[in-house]
Amino acid sequence: MRVDDFDFALPAAAIALRPARPRDSARMMVVHGDGRLEHRHMRDLPDYLAAGDAIVVNDTRVMRARLHGRRWRDGVAGPKIEVTLHKRHAADRFFAFARPARKLNPGDRIVFGDLAADVAGLGQGGEVELSFALAGAALDTAIAAAGEIPLPPYIAGKRGVDASDAEDYQTVFARVTGSVAAPTAGLHFTPGLRARLAARGVAEKKVTLHVGAGTFLPVTADDTSQHVMHGEYGVLDASMAADLNAVRQAGARIAAVGTTSLRTLESAADENGHFSALAEEIALFITPGYRFRAVDMLLTNFHIPRSTLFMLVSAFCGLERMKQAYGEAIAMGYRFYSYGDACLLFPADS
Repeated sequence: MRVDDFDFALPAAAIALRPARPRDSARMMVVHGDGRLEHRHMRDLPDYLAAGDAIVVNDTRVMRARLHGRRWRDGVAGPKIEVTLHKRHAADRFFAFARPARKLNPGDRIVFGDLAADVAGLGQGGEVELSFALAGAALDTAIAAAGEIPLPPYIAGKRGVDASDAEDYQTVFARVTGSVAAPTAGLHFTPGLRARLAARGVAEKKVTLHVGAGTFLPVTADDTSQHVMHGEYGVLDASMAADLNAVRQAGARIAAVGTTSLRTLESAADENGHFSALAEEIALFITPGYRFRAVDMLLTNFHIPRSTLFMLVSAFCGLERMKQAYGEAIAMGYRFYSYGDACLLFPADS
C-alpha cells in the first residue's frame, strides 16, 4: 500500500505535552467491531472486560538513554553531540543515534561528563556504534547518572525534560530496564484501575519488549512493502505462554495493552493462536491484510500520521474506520501521542 494512504491532518494543538492527572482520567475512545464509537474514560476500561479475560502489559522500563556530550579528536575538543542509545549488543557496547552524526568518525571519543565512549563504527541514518570505557552494571549506573529520559521529539521539541518526566514517562508495570521509549498505552494505568480489573476477575499478564529509538523514525519509503522495521528484543516466558493458552482454552479474551504487547504476542503465536515461549528480536511489521491470531482487543494511544503504528491499528480495525475515528477524535479535542488519550479497539466485524 502507499504510505500516503495513512496520512491525515493533525493540528499541532492536539499533541499532548503532559499526561492526564490522574492517569486513568484520560479519555478513551471505544471503536467497536461494527464501527460504532463510544466516548469514555480510561477508568471505564473494566466495563469492557469480563471475569476470565486477560490483559497483557509490557513491563519494560525506560532507561535514561539520551546523553549530551562533546566530541574529542586527536586531543582537541569538537562540537556538542547528542546521543540516544537504542540497543545494547555487548556489556560495553550500544548502538545509538547521534546528532549530528556527520561530525563523527570511527575512533572519535565522545565525553559525557564522567562517562566516555569511542565511536567504533558508523551506520545508516545517523546510527553509530559506541564502545564505552565501562561495562555491565557499572555502565548501567553511569548511564543512569549521566543521561536523561528520552522524550519523543514531538514533545522534547516544544519543552525541556523536567523532573516530573522521570515518573510520568514510566508505566506502573515498569520492571525490566531496556527501553528508550515508553509503551505508552500502559501510561494510563493506576494502582486503583489495576485493583478494579483484578476485582472483576481480569488477569494481568506480562511480556517484555524493549522499545528502540527506531520507533521515532519516520517511514521514508513510498510504499509499505519497502519499509524495514528496526528489530526490538521481546520476551514471553513459558509460564505466561501457558497462562494465555489457558485463557484461550476457557473461551475468554486477550486484550493487548499497547502495540508493543500486541506485536510480541503475535510473534509468539502460531497460526491457531497457540502461544509458545519467545526470547528474540522482533521486527514484525503489521499493515492492512495481516491476519491477527493472538488478541481480541487492543488498547493503544492515538498515533502519528504515516507511522507504522497507525498502519497497525488500521490493520486491526480497517483503514477507513480508523480515519473516521481519528477525524472524530480531532473534532472532539482528544489528546494525541505519548502523553495523550487512549483508544480501545475491537477488530472489524467480518
